[in-house]
Amino acid sequence: MDTKETLIKFAVCLATTGDEDLEVGKVYRILPDARAVEVGCLRVIDESEEDYLYPAARFMVLDLPAAERERLLVVLEADAA
Repeated sequence: MDTKETLIKFAVCLATTGDEDLEVGKVYRILPDARAVEVGCLRVIDESEEDYLYPAARFMVLDLPAAERERLLVVLEADAA
């Protein structure tokens, strides 16, 4: 398995506080960050196209096959362009 494939993860936003660059129901790319996980957070690339820490409880991490992760990555990158 390609190392890059194992690093690409996605999560659906389930809740916000209203003052973040997140939308409930939207899929976001998450970046690996062991220290964030230790404090109950995820490193999320949000609507500002920057990565920030958000409470993990606000997201549902998606467990997708490699081919589906790649398809989703293409769609999200096209949206950001």
